[in-house]
Amino acid sequence: MQLAAVHWHIRDLTGEPNPLALGGIGLARILPVIFFSLFGGAVADSYNRRRVLFVTQFLLAIQAAILAFLTFIGLLTIWHIYWLTALQAAVVAFDLPARQAMIPNLVPREDLPSAFSLSAIAFNAGAIAGPALGGIVIASLGLGSVYLVNAASFLGVILALVLIGHVPQDGYRMSGVNLGAVRDGLRFIASRQLILSTMIMDFFATFFASANTMMPIVARDILKVSEIGYGWLVSAQSIGSVAAGLVVSQVKLLRRQGLLFLGAVVVFGAATIVFGFSGSFFLAMAALVFVGAADAVSTIIRNTIRQLQTPDHIRGRMTSINQVFFLGGPHLGEVEAGLVAAALGVPFAIISGGLGTILAAGWIVAKWPLLLRYNGDETIHD
Repeated sequence: MQLAAVHWHIRDLTGEPNPLALGGIGLARILPVIFFSLFGGAVADSYNRRRVLFVTQFLLAIQAAILAFLTFIGLLTIWHIYWLTALQAAVVAFDLPARQAMIPNLVPREDLPSAFSLSAIAFNAGAIAGPALGGIVIASLGLGSVYLVNAASFLGVILALVLIGHVPQDGYRMSGVNLGAVRDGLRFIASRQLILSTMIMDFFATFFASANTMMPIVARDILKVSEIGYGWLVSAQSIGSVAAGLVVSQVKLLRRQGLLFLGAVVVFGAATIVFGFSGSFFLAMAALVFVGAADAVSTIIRNTIRQLQTPDHIRGRMTSINQVFFLGGPHLGEVEAGLVAAALGVPFAIISGGLGTILAAGWIVAKWPLLLRYNGDETIHD
């Protein structure tokens, strides 16, 4: 809800289509990820992950409340949005490793694919309702109300953490957060080609196909829809993700996971190309639904591979390194999309990004053929 509002807010503040201003959000989000992610993983391995989440959720609520306050008093500028977005990204650099590394502490290993499917469903259900309701709130109550609702919503997250109770966590094997711990995480990733290849695939797919940043321009200036139509366009990918997550969650054993993963990436790129050519609202919606479904399948499989192949005591650091790829790709992609759109137009930026995703998938298969052969029942490393 807040992310959709931020993009729309920037479009309002610029007064005209400005891809570079929208692309600047990506830069504001990626720099803190680069600086803090590796240490965020070390924190998740050194301290109780549930307690880390209590702190990060409180800080994220404060960030949303500041956005709301500055909007209500009429002082919010683009630079305020950039700085507060950077603050949010810095907190997420500590939040995401603790959050993802805690999932294998909650469920047996054989249930991880279903657990990640349900996690994706929960996330994307909010991502459907959030932008859709966000468009209504923007139109009826204004942008400040969106930020205020987001700030209040963190109370629900904190309550959930209370209800979870104690979560067993293997390790605390580290002596603290230090560069040595970070190096151990990097050496671990470098030694596991299966994990490394999925991370690089993740980066290229999200770097080239970052269409969401241009969504306000697509909605407002190409498809000519209102705030409510914009909200539905932003929600479309999550609709596809929920549908795919429901299907995958009911499959007890996923076979030929490597082939399925790579196929999903190709569909992701192809659907992005269709979206770039879309001249109608309904074709754009349909293309984005397929983008979301393909992304959900690839996300579930790659998360399962990484968590199964990583011992618990280093899982936070693995997740934090993955975060650099997973968040670095789309954030840098937002900058790239802004530059290409400013030079050659928004449709070209989206279409070329989808094509780049497919070409990147082909290169990764050629370099790491073991990924294509991965079945899902290989020996688990401890």
